[in-house]
Amino acid sequence: MNDSFQKHSASWVSFSYISFGAAAFMLVLGLYMMPLDLWGKGYLAMGILMLVQTTVNITKTLRDNAESEKLIRKVEDARTEKLLVKFNRSDED
Repeated sequence: MNDSFQKHSASWVSFSYISFGAAAFMLVLGLYMMPLDLWGKGYLAMGILMLVQTTVNITKTLRDNAESEKLIRKVEDARTEKLLVKFNRSDED
């Protein structure tokens, strides 16, 4: 099993941060310029913040589940390999 991962390049990581910053800036600017009273803007801002938070939480949860599945597969592969080695040694005797 090949467990090597290709890391993201520094330029991709920078692009991701810059894109997020630009989107956040444009959203805040649009919210500021929107013809609503403070209560309406506050409600929209809370919704936006909660949406971003839940997106990060879902992403982390899915990644953690995938990592745990990979660990379980490694353990199962090691057990299978151990059984095969033991079986092959008993055949040689």
